[in-house]
Amino acid sequence: MQSSHTVTGGQQVLEAAYQHHEQGSGAGSFAPSGAASLEVIRRNGNLVPFQPEKIAVALAKAFTAVKGSQGATSSSAREVVHQLTQNVVDALLRRRPAGGTVHIETIQDQVELALMRAGEHDVARAYVLYRERQAEKRAAEQQAPQAGTGLQVLDQGQRCPLDTRALLARVEAACAGLGPVVSAPTVLEQALKNLYDGVPLEDVHQALILAARTLIEQDPAYDKVTARLQLFALQREVLGHEVSPEAMDGETRASFTRFVKQGVEAELLDPRLLEFDLPRLAAALEPGRDLQFGYLGLQTLYDRYFLHIDERRIELPQFFFMRVAMGLALNEIDRETRAIEFYRLISSFDFMCSTPTLFNAGTRHSQLSSCYLTTVSDDLEGIYQGVKENALLQKYAGGLGNDWTPVRALGSRIKGTNGKSQGVIPFLKVVNDTAVAVNQGGKRKGAVCAYLETWHLDIEEFLELRKNTGDERRRCHDMNTAHWIPDLFMERVMENGEWTLFSPNDVPDLHEKFGRAFAEAYTDYEARAARGEIRLCKKVSAVQLWRKMLTMLFETGHPWITFKDPCNLRSPQQHAGVVHSSNLCTEITLNTSDTETAVCNLGSVNLPAHLQDGPQGPELDLEKLARTVRTAMRMLDNVVDINFYATPKARNANVRHRPVGLGIMGFSDCLHQLGLPYASEQAVEFADRSMEAVCYLAYQASTELAEERGRYSSFAGSLWDRGILPLDSIALLEAGRGRPVAQDRSSTLDWDALRTRIRQVGMRNSNCIAIAPTATISNIVGVSQGIDPEYQNLYVKSNLSGEFTVVSEALVRDLKARDLWDPVMVADLKYFDGSLARIERVPADLKARYATAFEIDPKWLVEAASRRQKWIDQAQSLNLYLATPSGKKLDELYKLAWEKGLKTTYYLRTLGASQAEKLAGNRNEPGNEPRDEAQEGDAAPRFCAIDDPTCEACQ
Repeated sequence: MQSSHTVTGGQQVLEAAYQHHEQGSGAGSFAPSGAASLEVIRRNGNLVPFQPEKIAVALAKAFTAVKGSQGATSSSAREVVHQLTQNVVDALLRRRPAGGTVHIETIQDQVELALMRAGEHDVARAYVLYRERQAEKRAAEQQAPQAGTGLQVLDQGQRCPLDTRALLARVEAACAGLGPVVSAPTVLEQALKNLYDGVPLEDVHQALILAARTLIEQDPAYDKVTARLQLFALQREVLGHEVSPEAMDGETRASFTRFVKQGVEAELLDPRLLEFDLPRLAAALEPGRDLQFGYLGLQTLYDRYFLHIDERRIELPQFFFMRVAMGLALNEIDRETRAIEFYRLISSFDFMCSTPTLFNAGTRHSQLSSCYLTTVSDDLEGIYQGVKENALLQKYAGGLGNDWTPVRALGSRIKGTNGKSQGVIPFLKVVNDTAVAVNQGGKRKGAVCAYLETWHLDIEEFLELRKNTGDERRRCHDMNTAHWIPDLFMERVMENGEWTLFSPNDVPDLHEKFGRAFAEAYTDYEARAARGEIRLCKKVSAVQLWRKMLTMLFETGHPWITFKDPCNLRSPQQHAGVVHSSNLCTEITLNTSDTETAVCNLGSVNLPAHLQDGPQGPELDLEKLARTVRTAMRMLDNVVDINFYATPKARNANVRHRPVGLGIMGFSDCLHQLGLPYASEQAVEFADRSMEAVCYLAYQASTELAEERGRYSSFAGSLWDRGILPLDSIALLEAGRGRPVAQDRSSTLDWDALRTRIRQVGMRNSNCIAIAPTATISNIVGVSQGIDPEYQNLYVKSNLSGEFTVVSEALVRDLKARDLWDPVMVADLKYFDGSLARIERVPADLKARYATAFEIDPKWLVEAASRRQKWIDQAQSLNLYLATPSGKKLDELYKLAWEKGLKTTYYLRTLGASQAEKLAGNRNEPGNEPRDEAQEGDAAPRFCAIDDPTCEACQ
């Protein structure tokens, strides 16, 4: 890092850089299509053409200020400046693809982001600090906003003076109740900088939103201000006129019936919604709950969830929640009472349905389920039928898991033509392209994961599907892949044994076997192969194959590691079939076959909303949790009967078994409230006890539904029926492995009583629990994702709705309590990628409590997941984070996951070299070896599709 003297000495050059931002002519060589239609609002309010070349000049001078003239003029530095300029231009055009106006401050924000993302942290830090000093200087020189600015606005085609008093009142309403940490005049002052003479009134309101958004990093309370300003704009769009905050409650209730009728007339809503007692439902609406939203949550709903006619939204947030509730109550006897119960649960954010349910409940196409699992049969008709079913299931927002293990391998004989098979890979290319083509109604990309068992002869090519090199005809860059690993393979790895690859048409029963039965059949086939009875096979070193699996996982993020035998030996439904794969996000473990497509309906409990003050600090409110889980399970069970099924096989399976997947989100937020580091025994214990409570209550709720509505039809013979609960099934896994499973068995609730009740009454649902990633619904609710640790304490999140500053509210609260929250802390958090580890003035206890995902030894993540897994009848989406991966670390980590009884893992997330280097300075885990040289090219964090701006595949 450069000395402060160097930074200060470059201020004149930085000043020149900012002056270049203010000037300009011509788009230059950096301007792609659309750049010429952008105009820049200077600080004096004048409009000038957008000039990308001036960004390059400013960046070059900023580099010179920090690194000196020699370091900034090398060919490599010039290439960096060129690429950074292009990145800034691309970011601006993503926001305004059709052109428009952009303020100079916005351009500088993008320059700052580009520098940090490129790892040019010294330059970025100098840039940030200098901007703050200049902003303070300007603020001291300027007066507070006056009533008149001389600007004219366009309102419905008419020019009229800009009324800053009305704007200030609007911002003050957005700031109401948030305390002195927010300032309405400051927001207005920032907004006025983005205005020009003749600006449309809608752009004025948008300027207020953008101004408040820029202040979020100063204090998270501005996130609420931004959300409320966005809410005011939404209300104007939906209702067609301005409504004062005082009148909004009455206006919302008065407009609800009109909304339902309008939606039905536009053929968006199910006509059966008109049969509800609409005035009663309208009276139950609670518009005040709109104030719970953060900006990211409300903007996400606006962009992808609210119904619209010709791009004009017709839903307010409470209309949206009531519409979903009505859609889930259609078959209830007392529909209104249940709809109000469901509405109160989701509008309070105590529980949230998954994205497909939120998209489609109450509409004419009620595809409400999240996950579909299929098995592809080994014939041409079956393969293309599977591709067709993928397209049909994806059309209305279903995520897919395909079991491709039955399809014969490359070189296998085809009797009908006397030719040889091309294997699995070419067909996966078709699946990949289908996922891209079917984009779920324009709301998000289709998403699919292909699974293959580790003994399949095509497994080595399957490993390389996501590589960026090789024959593109045998690459699939838009789909996910996962291993389906039998325990026998892991045993061979442990003992450094050999492993044999087969074509499934030669060993057809392996696909249907698990545990000891699989091991016996497999070793028998190996013996037959040794005698020459099976010719198409291949012997490999189990360790070498395992290493290649881990290498590809690190290099490409795929295939994921999932374990066949724990999924089957602990499955309540092992009497009714075999679990052949998991789903898109690895949390669903349901049976599939030629006649059944497994379906699962998801939703997640907002765990931090169920903490209460106890004698010794925050604790779970079990009474509230019981109420939430009871209603949530009823909602999920209703989906089975209301759901639109694109294929008969999906309907058959779902109606027969009625599985649901209740999960949790906000686990990290709970730890912050409890004051616990993720890497601690206390956090692991909380993971254990909280999951025990959720599972106990969910299984209990399913028995209550069984008592009211009847058992699911395949209950007889299930583990439930035999008195074997998930905790008991660990013994079945141990018996199947013939070795101990290193999984904690402690419990605190009365499982004996529940076991007895289940055997007497039965279960309504074959499966009840699955922890999904909750990527989008966590954004809506405003909590941390699923069970993941915090990614960073301050960062910019990009998705289809734009870019959003995310700040840890809990951290800001704790830093304020110690008088540590100030502009320098904000700048340091930016510089260190949201990490506290190397900010010297932060106390050690806060560094531990707010350690980010890559600062936590992933063994803690595995241990917490193991504690949860003992209670769960399905699985959990478990991301693993490694700042500095090595072959040894990956080997130990995934072996530990298997030994601890995990059923599945999800993404392996890694850091780029420069980011890892900054984190490594404060990591104290054992075995923290330097990075391998081969890993130095990993330039940025590897994320799953849920963080890709073009795709949000999960919840």
